[in-house]
Amino acid sequence: MVRVLPMAMASSSLPFASARHAALPRSSSKSVALLRGVSPSPAASVPSRRIALLHIGSVIPQAHLFGSKTTMLSRAEVNRGPETSTTGIMAQASTAVDQESLLDWVKKDNRRMLHVVYRVGDLDKTIKFYTECLGMKLLRKRDIPEERYTNAFLGYGPEDSHFVVELTYNYGVDKYDIGTGFGHFGIAVEDVSRTVDLIKAKGGKVTREPGPVKGGKTVIAFIEDPDGYKFELLERGPTPEPLCQVMLRVGDLDRAINFYKKAFGMELLRKRDNPEYKYTIAMMGYGPEEKSAVLELTYNYGVTEYQKGNGYAQIAIGTDDVYKTAEAVRSNGGTITREPGPLPGINTKITACLDPDGWKTVFVDNIDFAKELE
Repeated sequence: MVRVLPMAMASSSLPFASARHAALPRSSSKSVALLRGVSPSPAASVPSRRIALLHIGSVIPQAHLFGSKTTMLSRAEVNRGPETSTTGIMAQASTAVDQESLLDWVKKDNRRMLHVVYRVGDLDKTIKFYTECLGMKLLRKRDIPEERYTNAFLGYGPEDSHFVVELTYNYGVDKYDIGTGFGHFGIAVEDVSRTVDLIKAKGGKVTREPGPVKGGKTVIAFIEDPDGYKFELLERGPTPEPLCQVMLRVGDLDRAINFYKKAFGMELLRKRDNPEYKYTIAMMGYGPEEKSAVLELTYNYGVTEYQKGNGYAQIAIGTDDVYKTAEAVRSNGGTITREPGPLPGINTKITACLDPDGWKTVFVDNIDFAKELE
């Protein structure tokens, strides 16, 4: 399964653990170390090929390296004759065709949100809260003492068909900075009030009592888990995907929508502006909100930057081709932080990137991911 390596830091001065999403034998700690980037990473506790590394150290964006060269070429073309200009026009036309072909491929690619990764200070306490209060199931757990971290995967169904959470505990780190950019996770429940009562009975924190959303009819409530991550409870009928949202704040909503449509192949499911409270949201995803996990992008009027913290890590998405995916990300303003290709010592192919707001995503080869789950 695709996995993330922990970013082991309670503050910016602590080293960050890498993220994983590939299969590794139990004796492959050396391969793990090669993949860590700048900090420890997770591995599987089950004797199998399961360990995927997703949180890789960043590299210098190629766009930065190519910027000055592009400028020099364009100036040179201005000083050349008609023949060279014609060649330049033909090259531009070819590039436009390639870009159109790439955008078409992105739309047809088989993509699915696989899981979301974040760090917690007390793994057992968090697992207990998620299973007893939120109704999730502990799908698997793995401890890697040599790398000093433990991972747990929880959700409402098997990883090959459901969006799940991957919790990471780094030995000795009991607190993380969630930051101002991360918003909340969304969970669809059939009875919000009943769920809130259960959470209160278990000692959970309710930050917004059940009631209709402002300007709408959907009944919602907000709670916090033991680490302070917010969850929005949404009252819905039975759904195949109860873990239904990840909300992130962005500084330019139109830019973000355009990026996720073209580079990630997501659809804009809906957009709602709320001038009274000075924010706009956009729901992006690969299927309808009632049946699929979606990304909720929020723009607060006048706020262009947010502090990321070190708690929230990334989302993993499946793809048929990590190489073409990296091309699409680059050509639409994203930054590749891990070049596409197989992880050292294992066969799982991945690529990691940042969107224009700095949010990280790891794309994992669909076939390789399926093999990891065998």
